[in-house]
Amino acid sequence: MIQINAPQIGEEEIKAAIRVMKSGVLTHGLGAGPMVTQFENSYAKSVKSKYAVAMNSGTAALHSALAAAGVKHGDEVILPSFTFVATAEVIVWQGAKPVFVDIEADTYTISPEAVRKAVTDKTKVIMPVDLYGLPADTQPIREIADKHGLKIIEDAAQAHGATYRGKPPGAFADAACWSFYGSKNMTTGEGGMLTTNTPEIAETPRYMRSHGEKRKYQSLMLGHNYHMPEIEAAIGYEQLKKLPKFVTKRRRNAQNLNEKLKKAKKLQLPTEPQGFKCSYYLYTVRLKNAKAEKRDRLVEQLNQKGIGAAVFYMNPIHRMPFYRKFGKRRLPVTEKASEQVFSLPVHPAVTAEQADFIGETLLDLLK
Repeated sequence: MIQINAPQIGEEEIKAAIRVMKSGVLTHGLGAGPMVTQFENSYAKSVKSKYAVAMNSGTAALHSALAAAGVKHGDEVILPSFTFVATAEVIVWQGAKPVFVDIEADTYTISPEAVRKAVTDKTKVIMPVDLYGLPADTQPIREIADKHGLKIIEDAAQAHGATYRGKPPGAFADAACWSFYGSKNMTTGEGGMLTTNTPEIAETPRYMRSHGEKRKYQSLMLGHNYHMPEIEAAIGYEQLKKLPKFVTKRRRNAQNLNEKLKKAKKLQLPTEPQGFKCSYYLYTVRLKNAKAEKRDRLVEQLNQKGIGAAVFYMNPIHRMPFYRKFGKRRLPVTEKASEQVFSLPVHPAVTAEQADFIGETLLDLLK
């Protein structure tokens, strides 16, 4: 089976983890051990941010970013429904209301016009999501935020190595939050990172990740145990060096599939608008004019042929039982996409021959 994603771990990561184990320094009381600090510094530099705060998951990064933005009970946060549920659940943990809006039909990222229409006097934060490795269109969202005095927390969990208007994700946001889960373009196994250019936004997550402590046994605020272990940071430090090559291979495989599948009139291929560079965390196509049953049958046939095709976000968050209580919403673009999209493997271990096989198999099945 050609898996939909596969972590690329080499001898460098293994040796780095062993060095940490031999050092005896596996963690740090305030979450700022030597490897974590080194990883933070390197990651901040790579995404052109002044500050980076390592945490034990991308969800923790999102949660602490909302806290740093002052989100509290009664506030509203605007976000897409077409994303992983973590984007919404951290809003609820802060006592705020998630306000789900629709996406663009070609990019699957949040619609700036939908954001504009959703702003109320209760809105505190806008949370665009960089989906499938393609950054959201954040410059117009920045203009909306500035007009209304709002913060932007960018969910960049899938966008390592992507760029928007020549800049890394987060350039137009107050903070960007990243995931290093095992399937991502670079991994620490689990883990996450918050990046920002604002010292006040960096400060709160540093306290939150260690029970609200600035110094040991002196909690200044309500916190959590969001530490990133030293072994994970060591792995991440090595993975970050390899990220450009990983993204180059992903983009090469995506281009191969584009060439193969461009003749398939039944498919809408991934789009990369001018000024955007997709890192292809997932190569996602759409089966035009189809219902979910037909799409699911095609994915099952691909799986039977040894291709790990998969569907991501078949259940938009606004339709999930728990989240219906935040208001009934009809998001037609989101709902249509959730019934038609599916993703194909393009991770760095996919060879040119395998990419050809994936494309040719899909073309045969579409006939």
